[in-house]
Amino acid sequence: MERKIVCVAIDDEPIALSIISQFCKRLGNIDLDTYSDPQEGLDAIMSKNPDIVLLDIEMKDINGLSIAKKIGDKTVFIFTTAYLKYALDGFDLDAVDFLHKPFSFDRFRTAMEKAERRMEYRESIGAKNYTIIVKQEYANVSIRVNDIEYIEAMENYAKIYLRTGNCIISHNSMKNVMSLLPPADFIRIHRSYIIPVSKIATFNKQSLKLHSGATFPVGRQYVSDLLERMSAK
Repeated sequence: MERKIVCVAIDDEPIALSIISQFCKRLGNIDLDTYSDPQEGLDAIMSKNPDIVLLDIEMKDINGLSIAKKIGDKTVFIFTTAYLKYALDGFDLDAVDFLHKPFSFDRFRTAMEKAERRMEYRESIGAKNYTIIVKQEYANVSIRVNDIEYIEAMENYAKIYLRTGNCIISHNSMKNVMSLLPPADFIRIHRSYIIPVSKIATFNKQSLKLHSGATFPVGRQYVSDLLERMSAK
């Protein structure tokens, strides 16, 4: 099952939000929240961290360009506006596309496809380069999260197994290690195990198997989170 794309649309024109909602329904696999109040929309972005933001520019109280500056690189955004004069400003802020109102469904679909490609690129680069630093007995060690096969609790320590076959024994607790990892990419399935979501091949309420063939028990208190996370993929 494909992961749903989480989107936020901000526009002070209800008709514009209605059109975006209809277009997203036609595309499918999009979880869309719409906001006619720019401040409410900005608050939602900061709390939900959506994949894609669709932003009008000329709005009351807050300009869409100002919202984009506050977002930074937290998400991918597309400008939707009737004013072509803002196009250069939009692209200077690294917008993935600029939809000039009124826009067609085909044009909207093209913009969303570009946004998805930008998302995938960012995720691939981030996964390859993202590192965590954990404590060992006499030194700190940097580990690329993409190299982690799974993590196992060992009393108050954590054993981090790498895809190379090596194992790093960290003086960090499991809770502390979990806080260092990108939350979208790892899940705790048992008080003794943390697993990379992308490496899960099959699962049920009692156990799961990785693509490597390794199997792990699923703790009862972690079942609901596992089912929710995997159903959203």
